[in-house]
Amino acid sequence: MNEQASNQTSQTQTTPAAAPAAKPARGITLHDSAVGQLKKLLAERQTPDAGLRIAVRGGGCSGLAYVMEWAEKPREKDKIFERDGVRVFVDPKSYLYLLGTEIVYESTLMASGFKLNNPNVKGSCGCGESFSV
Repeated sequence: MNEQASNQTSQTQTTPAAAPAAKPARGITLHDSAVGQLKKLLAERQTPDAGLRIAVRGGGCSGLAYVMEWAEKPREKDKIFERDGVRVFVDPKSYLYLLGTEIVYESTLMASGFKLNNPNVKGSCGCGESFSV
């Protein structure tokens, strides 16, 4: 092998491989603040085995809106996310819109409530009640 071919080979071998792209978060995660608040609310309701159902429905200024309600148990095809005994139920269709979402509980002087940090949202309305993907 000549010197030029040898140099090309050594250069090719020392080039670091490109790092793999970061994978998007799967499922739904519960922040510590959400777990604490959900535990408190479930204890007040005296239904510790119930869970929070989160769904995405058509509506609002931007086309889609979140719906949250209590559910005593999951439905047959629900995806179930659990952390520290707190459960969240999501129907398969809504799950597609909620992939990678983190649920946080925020409490400020002006308002308190659950916030969904959804990486799939491309736009939202001024009031913050609806979104688009």
